[in-house]
Amino acid sequence: MTAHVRDGLRQEVLDANLAIPQVGLATLTWGNVSGVDREAGVFVIKPSGVPYEDLVLDHLVTVRLSDGAVVDGDLRPSTDTETHRCLYRAFPSIGGVTHTHSTHAVAFAQARRDIPVLGTTHADTFNGPIPCTPDLTADQCVKDYEYNTGRVIVDMLDGDDQKAVEVPAALVAHHGPFTWGTTARKSLEHAIICEAVADIALHTMALSPTAPPPPHLLNRHYTRKHGPDAYYGNPTPAPAL
Repeated sequence: MTAHVRDGLRQEVLDANLAIPQVGLATLTWGNVSGVDREAGVFVIKPSGVPYEDLVLDHLVTVRLSDGAVVDGDLRPSTDTETHRCLYRAFPSIGGVTHTHSTHAVAFAQARRDIPVLGTTHADTFNGPIPCTPDLTADQCVKDYEYNTGRVIVDMLDGDDQKAVEVPAALVAHHGPFTWGTTARKSLEHAIICEAVADIALHTMALSPTAPPPPHLLNRHYTRKHGPDAYYGNPTPAPAL
């Protein structure tokens, strides 16, 4: 069965996946990006185990949001597909999801520690610490493991879409980071920033184990880029006549 998705989605998902190794977030085939078409009720995701250097548009797999069935593609989807599906179903603001095993973010996940807000670099994107989930239970690992990986993120955020908007990332304990955004590309951007702030945090904590920044400074940096009073950046320029 061939599923029609909105124009440009498959290319956007391909480009985001190909960027994972280019920006240093992946070893071998570790990592995946997906993008959702909510009107069509499907999302597009990287296939399982295909090396990035071999990945092409025809390899991408289209999965139905309602039940996880593959509706387009000849390959198996990523083993993390059900985690992506769980996040899409829980948070309507999400348009794309990225999962990587980037070194510094994984270090925090394996230590079961949130990535703390230690300065404005973090606060520019994340309105609070990047939280780490509790461990999955034995029962959660035995059955529906990948979907339950998404559930522990959803439960940690209380299923609150606004929380997902303000901190578009989470660490799954002993596993790694999942990030999201309004598009596949934006979810990848958040993965890049998540890894960068994890790296910076580790260096900061080595120099000063307690380095709390003033909350008003963090709030100023978040609100100048997000929300109704944001003033960072410029509007997309009008096309030349």
